[in-house]
Amino acid sequence: MDQNVKKPAQAEWPEDNDELFALYKKTGDVAARNEIVNRYTYLAEIISRKFLNRGVEYEDIYQVACIALIKAVERFDPGKGFKFVSFATPTIVGEIKRYFRDKSSAIRIPRRIYEAYQKVNMAKDRLAQELNRTPKVDEIAAYLNIRPETVLEIVESWNVYNIQSFDQTAYNDDDIELHETVGDNDAEFERIENRDFLEKSISKFNEAEREFIRLRYFGRKTQKEIAERMGVSQMYISRLERKVLDRFRTMLYK
Repeated sequence: MDQNVKKPAQAEWPEDNDELFALYKKTGDVAARNEIVNRYTYLAEIISRKFLNRGVEYEDIYQVACIALIKAVERFDPGKGFKFVSFATPTIVGEIKRYFRDKSSAIRIPRRIYEAYQKVNMAKDRLAQELNRTPKVDEIAAYLNIRPETVLEIVESWNVYNIQSFDQTAYNDDDIELHETVGDNDAEFERIENRDFLEKSISKFNEAEREFIRLRYFGRKTQKEIAERMGVSQMYISRLERKVLDRFRTMLYK
């Protein structure tokens, strides 16, 4: 911290967030840090709401998100040229997931929910083999002779008791997640807001990965559309996306 730098009064905070970050890194002023946190609390709110209806009160999730936001502000290095939102988002999401995992480890999943979920998962696997594609919710429901709404309720109940199920793979041999496979269309993927980061990093990927990045994050294409465009399976595209995102995370924290 530069001892010769004058710490401004609250009314003098720079309006530009980049300037405020630079000031905080130079002075280490806790008040400046708190001002940055206040400006980005909307991010904690948005991410917290994505974890609603899983057996935990919103205020508890939001508190975890805010603590993670403070950590992200303290660790962020504006000199690397990346946007803070792109840096903070995986930090906040990771802390919330860790909170759910710690909380769920002490919760016993009711047998009826466990058995119902296993039936849905078994039906999905068998239909996938028969149809040579991911089955739709109504097809799983017809196979089990239950309503489509019941299938969704079973999956939601499982997620309430076991947040880790949302990250576990649906197939042992393939890197594709359950929440990506149930249903007809891709779930809406998280929008990467820092196009500068993408443009600076894309040269570090191979040709296939660069094509995927252009279609997915600049062209806003679904996994299914990209698979058809590139002439590969959607399962391959799912694995490719995970690989790309892992490399992006490594670059962000490098």
